Amino acid sequence: MIYSVRGKLTVKELGFAVIECGGVGYGCKTSYNTVSRLGEIGSEEMLYTYLYVREDVVELFGFATLQELSCFKLLISVSGVGPKAATSILSDVTPERFALLVASGDSKAFTKTKGIGAKTAQRIVLELKDKISSESISGSISSDAAQFANIPSEGASSSVSEALEALMVLGYSQGEAAPILGKLDPALSTQELIKETLRLMAAKNMR
Repeated sequence: MIYSVRGKLTVKELGFAVIECGGVGYGCKTSYNTVSRLGEIGSEEMLYTYLYVREDVVELFGFATLQELSCFKLLISVSGVGPKAATSILSDVTPERFALLVASGDSKAFTKTKGIGAKTAQRIVLELKDKISSESISGSISSDAAQFANIPSEGASSSVSEALEALMVLGYSQGEAAPILGKLDPALSTQELIKETLRLMAAKNMR
């Protein structure tokens, strides 16, 4: 399994980049969001990768962040959503926005992506909501997480509880996200809470 590639950026196009590592160029299909974060040709870059294998198709996908890769994996797990549709969606929305749309059940927003119809958009929300529910994210947040994040354990609607759900869509555990959320101002919007939590997590990991 190729977890990531790091090396010289030799090709940078819309939806595609090549990273040269040890004399081998790894062509990665990707989102416009990731391409926009890459530097100039010749700069050293790193992409988190996913090797997609189906019958006679073998494709390597690369993303600038683990959060975007996590969203990509979630999307291609949905019935009828392939890697092309997944990267198109992630070209239109950031990982934070994607997580918020799923957590809030806003399927209509996904139809703004070319090629994503109403039925597919509804399926994305329904199937990923089911996955969230199976991990006890939706409906009832654990009492420990609720205590850390200063939110009701009864599942009351609030920007903090929505932010916690969205962060868990991105692959974080309650134990990772709730303590940080609990230190933030609950008056912030859901999106602001998500962004600030991700920033603090990144800063913590860099220490």
